[in-house]
Amino acid sequence: MKTLIHNDWQEILEPEFQKQYYLELHNFLKKEYASQNIHPDMFQIFQAFEWTPFSKVKVCILGQDPYHGAKQAHGCSFSVLPGVKVPPSLQNIYKELESDLGYKPVKHGYLEKWAKQGVLLLNTVLTVRDGQAFSHRGKGWELLTDRAIQSLSDRKTPVIFILWGKAAQDKIKLINQKKNIVIASPHPSPLSAHRGFFGSKPFSKTNLALKAMDEEPIDWKLPEDPEDIN
Repeated sequence: MKTLIHNDWQEILEPEFQKQYYLELHNFLKKEYASQNIHPDMFQIFQAFEWTPFSKVKVCILGQDPYHGAKQAHGCSFSVLPGVKVPPSLQNIYKELESDLGYKPVKHGYLEKWAKQGVLLLNTVLTVRDGQAFSHRGKGWELLTDRAIQSLSDRKTPVIFILWGKAAQDKIKLINQKKNIVIASPHPSPLSAHRGFFGSKPFSKTNLALKAMDEEPIDWKLPEDPEDIN
């Protein structure tokens, strides 16, 4: 079996990679990448898992499918590569971060610093056609990412799940809320952020929960230079 993820996620998800649905998804994606403009780059599909190993996950921020604009998606929910304009949903996340913790918005949208501290930036669907939101929904990705969510929920060490919007909140059924923590609010998109995302204080709530677990809180302050994560 080819290694798709170079850490302990490979062992967790390897049984999925051998199931019929994933083999069909793989064949579908081969055709899509050969004939369409697909995001993210095929070598970045599993970037969220690469950046945040299973054993290191403290927080899971759950998104829907990748950004479908040119050069935006790179395999991590809400994050964009350095040099790419900050998308509206992430601008609203930054506004809430400033309101919650006082951190001024940075001019980039590269969230590697969060990921390297244990924040899994997971989308429920991992690929999309250019300009066509939800175009790879229902092709099999949901089965794989549901398995990832369930594995985190079942893990001995608890996880804080941040669920923004209905699509993310639909995954509550996969999460054991007796031992894990769920922080839910409307989605940060311009269409819904004013319905309760603003003022929800997810960052301070997460850190309070981590402290209660005797875990190191997340330093949510992003560097001005996106390449400087130290």
